[in-house]
Amino acid sequence: MDWVTLFEMQDQLDKRIQAEHGLNGNQFDDRLLALLVELGELANETRCFKFWSRKGPAPQETILEEYVDGVHFLLSLGLALNLERSSFDEGDAYLTATDGFLDVYNKTNVFAISRTEQSYETLMGAFLALGATLGFTQEMIFEAYVSKNEANHVRQDSGY
Repeated sequence: MDWVTLFEMQDQLDKRIQAEHGLNGNQFDDRLLALLVELGELANETRCFKFWSRKGPAPQETILEEYVDGVHFLLSLGLALNLERSSFDEGDAYLTATDGFLDVYNKTNVFAISRTEQSYETLMGAFLALGATLGFTQEMIFEAYVSKNEANHVRQDSGY
């Protein structure tokens, strides 16, 4: 995965949003909440926890799009704390998606409190492991991120 490119793309988007919306760049807690919301939206699309329902998950491309929404906020959080990296260790895939979601939620909370490089790298590794659990390769994630980043710029063009 070309993390340098992803961080550069996210930095450009973040700077554009800050300039166009008159922000000062101190929306760290908002980014954390956005990540948690996106994680919930992702879980909802997988339906992995809905033991009471027979309805299956959303199409894989929908799940991937929700996943890369989370990548956007993870990158933005890293940029906010100057934690850009050229690589991350991807943890082992989880036994179940539910296990992965719960672990990522927990690691997000640890990062929210500590805001350290180590907790960020641990969170990123857990998020990548969740992606693997959901069947995503790093190439799929990269391509979907690039596509969604372009869509986010188009949204900004149209006054989103």
